[in-house]
Amino acid sequence: MSQGSMKILLLCGLLATAGSLHAQQPGVNCAPIQGQGWTGCAPINPSQPSAKAPPQRWQDHWGAIVTDPVKSNLGTAVNMTSQSEAEQAALADCQGKGGTACKQDIAYRNQCAAMVVGDTGYDTKAGATVNDAVQAAMKVCNTVPGDHCHSYYTACSQPVRIQ
Repeated sequence: MSQGSMKILLLCGLLATAGSLHAQQPGVNCAPIQGQGWTGCAPINPSQPSAKAPPQRWQDHWGAIVTDPVKSNLGTAVNMTSQSEAEQAALADCQGKGGTACKQDIAYRNQCAAMVVGDTGYDTKAGATVNDAVQAAMKVCNTVPGDHCHSYYTACSQPVRIQ
C-alpha cells in the first residue's frame, strides 16, 4: 500500500470518528460543568432513572380537652390518630378523675392547645404553637379586668411523618 493511500485511509477514519463525536450541547445531551478557568459538558445517561425522593406522607394527630365545670376536673388527650379517639380518651380521663358532668371544650388536629384560667372562668384555644394558643385564650380571659389570668394547661399534637 502506498504512502498516499495510507494518508487517505487515515483521513477517512478520522472524518468518520469526528462525525460520531459531534459537539455536545449543554442541557440537551449533556449537563454543563464548570471549574476554575474551564468549562465542559458531562454526558447525561437517559437510560438511568432519575433519583427522585418518594412523596412525603404524614399522619394527623389529634388532641382534646374535656372539663367538668361542676367539680373543676380536667381531662386531656394528645397524639391520637382521630378526633373521636381523642375526644373519647379525654372524656375517659375526666371521668377517671371523678368528673360526672364532663363536656368537651376543644378538639384540635396537628396543633397545640392551651387552657387559660382566671378568677371568673377559663378559656381553651388552639393554635400553630403553644404561644399562639395561649395568646388566643388570654385575649378572651383578659376581657375581665383583674381576672388574674394564667396558663393552666398546654399540649401539642403534631403530625408525624410516616414516609
